[in-house]
Amino acid sequence: MLSFFSKYKFFGIVLLLLSIIIIYLFYNALQPKIVLPVYQPADFNSELVDSTLVHVKKYHTIADFSLTNQNGETITQDFYKDKIYVADFFFTTCPTICPIMTKNMVYLQSKIANDKDVLLLSHSVTPDIDSVAQLKKYALEKGVNDNKWNLVTGEKKHIYELARKSYLAVKTDGDGGPFDMIHTENFILIDKDRRIRGTYDGTNKEEMDKLLQDLEVLKMSYLN
Repeated sequence: MLSFFSKYKFFGIVLLLLSIIIIYLFYNALQPKIVLPVYQPADFNSELVDSTLVHVKKYHTIADFSLTNQNGETITQDFYKDKIYVADFFFTTCPTICPIMTKNMVYLQSKIANDKDVLLLSHSVTPDIDSVAQLKKYALEKGVNDNKWNLVTGEKKHIYELARKSYLAVKTDGDGGPFDMIHTENFILIDKDRRIRGTYDGTNKEEMDKLLQDLEVLKMSYLN
């Protein structure tokens, strides 16, 4: 009996290993794939959506833009072509939520430092105050990596329209005029096709970890 088992020992081990591999493959095949939703204006609270977009259920993307970063360079949608990025809205003199948001964006920057597919984009909501020189000073103080993160200024109406009609980041109405003011904690995850794939509370560290998890899911979707 022992000689029989000894004779077929190698065959048994191979068969066992094959069985384990087959079971593992079947198990993985049966697991539902995690996929991030593509958010449309109709998916958001109506307070966050311009009245002209509230019923849009598909094909929403971030509009073309032309802004100026902390180095005086013109930044357009082409800078983010075929990239995933996280966008937010801030101002350098904000004493309340913006310092927390910037700290959390710095945290994200540290996590994507070596990831060539992921970038960051912060829009100033007080562009008249946040000149290129002011943005550069702020960038140096906060440790902004120019290769990964653009702090941008530009025409106020343009930035505010992006916030309200593209990123769907703001609850209030307004015209981008002198007395209009945006103040939002939202971070928005944008995919390589300029679509919204997630929104997060930029003042909440746990939300940053959720964003990073979603980022990995999104990156995996481009490998399939």
